[in-house]
Amino acid sequence: MKPKHQRLTLVAVAAVALLGAALLAMWGLKDRAAYFATPSDIAAGELKPGESARLGGMVVAGSLQHLPDGVTIRFIVSDLKKTTPVVFRGIAPSLFREGSGVVAEGKLEGGGLFVADNLLAKHDERYMPPPIAKAMARK
Repeated sequence: MKPKHQRLTLVAVAAVALLGAALLAMWGLKDRAAYFATPSDIAAGELKPGESARLGGMVVAGSLQHLPDGVTIRFIVSDLKKTTPVVFRGIAPSLFREGSGVVAEGKLEGGGLFVADNLLAKHDERYMPPPIAKAMARK
């Protein structure tokens, strides 16, 4: 085989390997990709049941309920226009409380209930994650 053909074969094999690696990475991360949504987006039907998403907003004062099992909490998230009920089973971050900002990662179920797998709480009383601030400003 001529050196020219060897180089072309090597380039073709490298391109196929690179494409394969990219496809494997995308396939492995498909369930980890989550879109950011607000309660107004959910009310408008922009998020379908079963879709993974990050729900952001403020925890409505007086809505936080600790269920008797000790690990499940229910609360309502608001973007100052609409609200969405959320249920989370696990240990909440120490900064999580009523009246604070939260980003809940999970899936929307039928009936508008958001089931969170993970909660991210804000840093201090003035901090609001940039995607939440932008989403709340444009609504």
